[in-house]
Amino acid sequence: MSLINLLPQKIKEELSSKSLLKVISGLNNFDVQSVKTIVEAASLGGADLVDIACKPELVDLVLKNSTLPVCVSSVVPRSFQDSVKAGASLIEIGNYDTFYEKGINFSDEKVLNITKETRDLLPNVPLSVTVPHTMPIDKQVELAIRLVEEGVDIIQTEGGTSSKPYSSGIQGLFEKSVPTLAATYAISKEFKQQTIHTPIMSASGLSEVTCPIAISSGASAVGVGSVVNKLDDLIAMVAAVKGLKESLNNSIMSSKKLGVSYKSSKPLSNSSSKNSSSRKSSSKPINTVPYFYILHSSTANSIRYIDML
Repeated sequence: MSLINLLPQKIKEELSSKSLLKVISGLNNFDVQSVKTIVEAASLGGADLVDIACKPELVDLVLKNSTLPVCVSSVVPRSFQDSVKAGASLIEIGNYDTFYEKGINFSDEKVLNITKETRDLLPNVPLSVTVPHTMPIDKQVELAIRLVEEGVDIIQTEGGTSSKPYSSGIQGLFEKSVPTLAATYAISKEFKQQTIHTPIMSASGLSEVTCPIAISSGASAVGVGSVVNKLDDLIAMVAAVKGLKESLNNSIMSSKKLGVSYKSSKPLSNSSSKNSSSRKSSSKPINTVPYFYILHSSTANSIRYIDML
């Protein structure tokens, strides 16, 4: 049973309309002033959710200085408990960027073990889990399905740290986003085939230019970190968040003009093929396939656009 319904109403609405924006301060960012500034920028810029390091004092800080719901991130299951008591609405395993920098990788079994332990400790708290981008795409898809079977409420993709753009400007922004977009599209496609309605959050390497593409690729939400938290000025941060949120809202309005709806035809919930095979839908699933695919070649690190119009 999905715990999505336990999330704040605003979060549920944004997930349903596929326009949720999460601003990430960093899994290992315990700097109080830094977190406070990032949260202020997220709030003033119109973000829907903030993702902070898993520490109850930071949760208190956010709740005292903002009305935004709080997600806390960690890879240590027992660390979530005090943050949930402090008021965190969502707990998240990953992402793993800071560990990759230290040469630490996460296998599918390791992620599953952390997930199971977390779910055992906190069975009634909405849980998001990041699928490691270091796995081949097909393995990421397999892990995402297994995580749903374990009761995960949101699947998050990643990949920004593995992408090394060769170009500057807008083309570089596209190149930077390819790994997480590829994972988002592949997982979303398999979820549709198996009638799994667990929302996907596309994160890492995204920008104002590529956030709408993440939604077109099957995401219900996007998570952004460095495009905001690496800025050293509050005004610049607020402007960045506003631009990101506007890009999401504009993509939804544009899709409506084109007659494409991103809004889910069914409630957001965890549903596996086993549970859904006996149910028949009275209407065809809404097609949210993007107007173009973005395909990633790991050998050539290239981007190809295929017009689908």
